Amino acid sequence: KESTTCPVCDRPFHREELFSGRVNADDMTDELHRTYKPTHAFGDVYPLAYEIIVCPSCFYASFRQDFLPLGTKNAEALRNGIQDRVEKVQRVFSNLNYQGKRGLLEGAASYYLALLCYEGASKEFSPTIKSGLCCLRCAWLCGHLDTKFPGEHWDYLAQILYRKARFYYKNAIKLEESRKEPCSIQRNLGPDTDKNYGYEGVVYMAAILDYKYGPTDNHAMRIASLGQAKINVARMFGLGKKTKAKPGPLLEMSRNLYDRLKAELKAGDDDE
Repeated sequence: KESTTCPVCDRPFHREELFSGRVNADDMTDELHRTYKPTHAFGDVYPLAYEIIVCPSCFYASFRQDFLPLGTKNAEALRNGIQDRVEKVQRVFSNLNYQGKRGLLEGAASYYLALLCYEGASKEFSPTIKSGLCCLRCAWLCGHLDTKFPGEHWDYLAQILYRKARFYYKNAIKLEESRKEPCSIQRNLGPDTDKNYGYEGVVYMAAILDYKYGPTDNHAMRIASLGQAKINVARMFGLGKKTKAKPGPLLEMSRNLYDRLKAELKAGDDDE
């Protein structure tokens, strides 16, 4: 009901929020993506579509907690980038309307816009992991777009975004370990909206993105990359050790991923 004022262009707008009772949770994928069953009253509902605040006037976009501080601190750069931002998003997502009810298309585009807006953000905003989250969630929503509108190449765009997410996630771990840009201090690292898996979720996601979407044309590089992913997963979750298991689905998924990584690495050794 209350309007929000954009810190970049100073124009007020009303944003749409989703009430938790409007969803009907279904299964979770191995990428920690929660799927939802259609509801009788509202049909298909995609909670991810509402997580990014987008100014409909200048297309400044960010996660909710960053909207005012990031927009205020980087106001000049974000203001100078309006035309570039609009042109880039419209090349990929046409006929966007952030004045009315947010649809699946606007939801996917919101993460692409946020990705553009986090470029050049200072380390206090943890832009690397948030860029990874934007790419990952945009890929998920493009996957849903492909299901609803097959043949429009949303699946191709999703693959590109998955590869970009892999790059950001792996880099986020390196920056965390060197303390150059800590991401573990962030309150919510998702990766989806239903549960926060924290930094352990970041490690898991980096590994599974490497496994599923990493390059395959260089065998030696892939083996080295998957080997490091296997070590990271085992170290974080205590796999293979007689320690008390961490509760929750993340442990089970990590065990499954560990076995998949181990099997491919063994197959790679057998081929040599």
